Amino acid sequence: MKSNVEEESFLLPTLALMFPQSTKTKLRKMLTGGRVLVNGTPVYKAKELLFSGDEVRIINHADAIKKSPPPKPKKQLSKLKILFEDDFILVVEKPAGLLSVATDKLENDTLHSRCVDYVKRESERAWCHIVHRLDRDTSGVMVFAKNHEIKERLQTQFAQRDVERVYHALVEGGPEKSEGMDSSWLVEDKHLHVKRVKSTYKGSKESITHWRVEDRDEFVSLIEIKIETGRRHQIRMAMQFLGCPIVGDTVHGASTNPLNRICLHASALGFMHPSSNKFVLYDSNVPFANRNKNDLG
Repeated sequence: MKSNVEEESFLLPTLALMFPQSTKTKLRKMLTGGRVLVNGTPVYKAKELLFSGDEVRIINHADAIKKSPPPKPKKQLSKLKILFEDDFILVVEKPAGLLSVATDKLENDTLHSRCVDYVKRESERAWCHIVHRLDRDTSGVMVFAKNHEIKERLQTQFAQRDVERVYHALVEGGPEKSEGMDSSWLVEDKHLHVKRVKSTYKGSKESITHWRVEDRDEFVSLIEIKIETGRRHQIRMAMQFLGCPIVGDTVHGASTNPLNRICLHASALGFMHPSSNKFVLYDSNVPFANRNKNDLG
């Protein structure tokens, strides 16, 4: 028996329409027995997403045994810290030192590739779409979209500055005031080097950074940062301008790197959920928040 899919649906409900007299248990046995083919390929997962025009065909048990492929060696999955997941988004914590997405050098291991590997465990057709990025050296919360429409909805929020983005930075010394705002114009060259320029400079982009000192001692300060814009090296440039570069950020004036990383962490990300249209906020612990002077000495 075969049927052509007319509109997007999951596989199990499609099978229920094809076999209205069968129980879900029997339908799932068809799947686990390799009797369900989608476009000629055996599919075993009830939540396999089907698209208009796909062909679903049921074969008998003997043919299913013949079609069963030899077992593949299990692929070792990359470590992925998941903060939240539903049918529309995947929120994860990016470790420092890992690219958000591959560059033109086509790196194999990125946060994006790890997320794609993860969702493909459920369905070979699944995918994760990049919504925004963090610098390689920055850790923290990132959201990925599970389809193109969700990606566009989220990116619209980023473009309209409707997203709440909170960072924490451990800086050398500390600013004179306890809080403030840095408003500047940045430009990056073809080598991705960033510098502060006048607003009239060709290609410059506005950068708005709010900061507040949360804790300090005679060596370092822990600063909470909220950004309105998402410019490359925006926070690192702002802290350098304040005279307190981020610990480990030797490119922007830091003299120490005791933790072998730039101490900048995207600690919270808030936005309107693209499906429910309700505000959601996801956060993660700041990995260097409890460092003391002995750790940094």
